[in-house]
Amino acid sequence: MTDIIINIGYLISAALFIFGLKGLTHPRTAVRGNLLGACGMLLAIVITLTDQNIVSFEVILAGIVIGALVGLVLAIKIEMTSMPELVAAFNGFGGIASVFVAGAVLIENNLETTPPPLVQATVAIAASGLIGAVTFCGSLVAFAKLKGVVGDAAVLFSGQQVINSVLAILALALSAGVVMDPTSVFLYWLLVLVASALGVLLVIPIGGADMPVVVALLNSYSGLAAAATGFVLSNNVLIITGSLVGASGLILTKIMCVAMNRSLKNVLFGVLAPTGGGANADEVYAGRVKSTSPEEVALLFDAARRVAIVPGYGMAVSQAQHPVANLAALLEDRGIQVEYAVHPVAGRMPGHMNVLLAEADVPYESLKDMDEINQYIDQIDVVLVIGANDVVNPLARTDPTSAIAGMPIINVDKAKTVVNIKRSLSPGFAGIPNPLFALDNSLMLFGDGKKAVLSIITALKDT
Repeated sequence: MTDIIINIGYLISAALFIFGLKGLTHPRTAVRGNLLGACGMLLAIVITLTDQNIVSFEVILAGIVIGALVGLVLAIKIEMTSMPELVAAFNGFGGIASVFVAGAVLIENNLETTPPPLVQATVAIAASGLIGAVTFCGSLVAFAKLKGVVGDAAVLFSGQQVINSVLAILALALSAGVVMDPTSVFLYWLLVLVASALGVLLVIPIGGADMPVVVALLNSYSGLAAAATGFVLSNNVLIITGSLVGASGLILTKIMCVAMNRSLKNVLFGVLAPTGGGANADEVYAGRVKSTSPEEVALLFDAARRVAIVPGYGMAVSQAQHPVANLAALLEDRGIQVEYAVHPVAGRMPGHMNVLLAEADVPYESLKDMDEINQYIDQIDVVLVIGANDVVNPLARTDPTSAIAGMPIINVDKAKTVVNIKRSLSPGFAGIPNPLFALDNSLMLFGDGKKAVLSIITALKDT
């Protein structure tokens, strides 16, 4: 009867996770979805602690208190613009937890005078160590790139893929060794060491601007590591939860790859390096770039009836989300319709722009995805692009030899007027110039995103 109650509780917990994921698919229901997921996790933890009679509750309570304090500090101190690196760190924590749990179970099995563990358990231990270590060290590299601790440029060297292949084969061989000899703790930690090196080398060739797809992939890895740990501990809810995270992360990775016109194979093997080609900047711009001023942009807005704002990484770096929301409110007070065109990979993680705009209390109804706004973007009077580059580059449509050929973009070049706020004409992650900046209907407002928007607001108030 106890086992039945426990499994029913786990089933309810799993259902809460599924409904929570469903709620997270839309901003309006995201808070409720997050709450459902938290309730499901609380239920799973309570049931697990009740089921395990040998657990030292003093140690568990100490862990809860310490973890709660760390989480509280992070929630208060971390700014919304730093969410990508925080998510990367969370993925890493999940991976290293799987490594330590599997290692502890392996050591415990060797200390006890019990029959050798089943093959299922030893395979799960090896999988936890392999995937968990790759996730942890890969997430550390992603965190360092996003945080600016190290350069965010791709790190490439000769023979990189050969080394990765050798490390992958060695890791699989060590995993087989752990399965065949579950008493060898040394083999397990050697596996963790090799997998850690593999995790670093898989992520370093990926530039910081490509982190949306990397963060999604590492999230999937952390889920797979958790599922493997569920088999190690014979915990049904951990298997279900890890599978949900792994599957949803992989689906999101695929969506990100489509949005960036990259193949999932390249991401899995760490070859998502920026590429170049085609005409150079001098040939594309050729003196046709027209610089503008905040006063001229204010006059454009003053004569407009419909405006779209395209946020990009430059908005996140300059923390311009609040001035952007204030600008939109000022325009709406003048009877101008304002919408936000959000590209799925704008920023440094999936949904990064949505999170920043939500922090500035931008209404959900004003957020339009790429496919929706592209249907009527030619009817928009002024499009304000803040720090975006490749996601609005028309070469994706017009040049089949371009590095971003076929990549879905926001077709801002079809609007009546485009104002681009950028520090310079420097290229995006693809390393190619953007002919949008030289079009007849395009203007460049050079400068920091936040300062430029504030200058536009001041000019608008003066008109």
